[in-house]
Amino acid sequence: MFGATPGRKSVMIGRPLMGFLGVLENEHLQHVPATVTLKEKQSTDTSEATAGLKHGTGKDADIVLIPQPSDDPNDPLNWSKTKKWAIMAIAAYGATLYAAVLAPLLSPALVVIAMDFNVEVGDITVISGYMLLVTAGSGPIICALSRKYGKRPFLIISSIFGVIGTVVGSSTNSYNGLLAARVIQGGSISAFESLVVSMVGDLFFVHQRGMFITLLQFIMGAASNFSAVIVGPIADNLGWHYLFHILIVFTVLETILLILFVPETQYNRDHRYNIDGLADVNLDALAAAEKQHATVDMKPDSTKGSDADVAKVESDATTSPALRPKKSFVQELAVLTGKYSNDNLLQLFIAPFAVCTNLAVLWMVIVTGGLSAFFVAQSYDMAQIFMFPPYNLSAAGVGYLSVGPFLGGLIGSILFGLTLDKVTVKWCAAKNNGVYEPEYRLLGMIPALAGPVGLFVFGYMCQNQYSYYATAFFHGVDLFGIVVATIAASAYVIDAYRDMSSEIFIANMVFKNLMFYAFSYFVNDWTAKSGPAEVFYVFGGVAFIMVLSTPIFFFWGKRYRSFWHRHNLLEMWNIRTHAEL
Repeated sequence: MFGATPGRKSVMIGRPLMGFLGVLENEHLQHVPATVTLKEKQSTDTSEATAGLKHGTGKDADIVLIPQPSDDPNDPLNWSKTKKWAIMAIAAYGATLYAAVLAPLLSPALVVIAMDFNVEVGDITVISGYMLLVTAGSGPIICALSRKYGKRPFLIISSIFGVIGTVVGSSTNSYNGLLAARVIQGGSISAFESLVVSMVGDLFFVHQRGMFITLLQFIMGAASNFSAVIVGPIADNLGWHYLFHILIVFTVLETILLILFVPETQYNRDHRYNIDGLADVNLDALAAAEKQHATVDMKPDSTKGSDADVAKVESDATTSPALRPKKSFVQELAVLTGKYSNDNLLQLFIAPFAVCTNLAVLWMVIVTGGLSAFFVAQSYDMAQIFMFPPYNLSAAGVGYLSVGPFLGGLIGSILFGLTLDKVTVKWCAAKNNGVYEPEYRLLGMIPALAGPVGLFVFGYMCQNQYSYYATAFFHGVDLFGIVVATIAASAYVIDAYRDMSSEIFIANMVFKNLMFYAFSYFVNDWTAKSGPAEVFYVFGGVAFIMVLSTPIFFFWGKRYRSFWHRHNLLEMWNIRTHAEL
């Protein structure tokens, strides 16, 4: 299966034209990249083919590790579970602060701040819009620099920007001062929206990633709502300056934790280990190379003949990966740890935009970015709708309404955290003779229909002045749908096109924040002029179209992966991309 020649016809006599659940087979490649043998026990042939590779342990003993880890103790895939979880906990804490809390930080207090500065509510909304515009603009730069020099330095720098912006916000008493604070804070967001997600791929194998991706999507999509529950009462009882005063402590703590306990997770691993991303995978040669590395102190010129390009599995190192010394705690404190790409910065800067020539990637960027933007537009409108008649809520009351979407996002995240890997990876692979197709991730788009339904009902209830308990419930319904759609679409594209994962998340982040910025300019005025019903009917209708487009990629996704491999525009343009998930 894996050792076939690319380009050979795969539709042979007796071979089915579709896999489990109707995923259509391709007619051009013997093995389509991202289609992997996951469950060995389903097939004697695949068991023999993968017997020489590294596997999971315990209940996952029959799972082939994807990507294959090297024998280097400094390979992040080989780090202890405790170390990996500690790194992800600190990174997730930073994502909570910068990717979740900063954007909606002022939302429950918009009316209060507007009255303080004697300006329109929309003028305060635009301040947050400018912050998100900075986030979108800095994203490709962060992507390019982090690809070349690693993630660690830019996570630390971004966290420092967060500290500085928060200090400025806590001391300002003017509109322009608040604008400056939010612009500076904007420089802290992009790294924690994109690099933290790609760290999951640095540290964990394919069958382990679902829970962590779900956690991060929950943080970015739902945890921000819980912050509004806290922000509202603080703005009411202590004043909006205290939002910044209190945040200083948390941003400083994150910076310290990053410096001390989050080493560089980027690693130069030979591409042959990425057995899910190749059309022609020589598993026997890879297994032999791993065995050789485990026993031989190998020189760059010590390999001859046909095995030379496989045995030399670790770039230009002069010693076997298994014999390299493990870095000490002090050595891991280094901020700059070398170069991780030989590409020029211009090419690295262009790559996040170029990946959108792939239609599946473009679909994911538009769907997840658009749905997230609709939800953010709700947060822009909350104070405007509920602090005036007939509701007349305080800033604290508006903040408490965020319990609804928080619970909706939490339920969606827990549901997918418990089932995403078990159902869409392990169960579907078992039913498909041990073969995993990334399209199975898109089964999660079925409950995503709750998103547009929630948007419709929320707008109708606000227009007709229903109880705010009811509006909060359907606010939770729409976020439930948005969270599961974001998780499912993101997991699908990352599994299907992992070689572009770094650029995909940057493209997604840029599009989302540009949408957030655009909505900050008109959504409040639109709501005031036409009412919430029209606004959220439009959002709900577009959301329905987005979700209902999923079957195109579920049924024809594998064929498109084959087509992309044979007509990869990025290769034609000489643009390299990078796998971090």
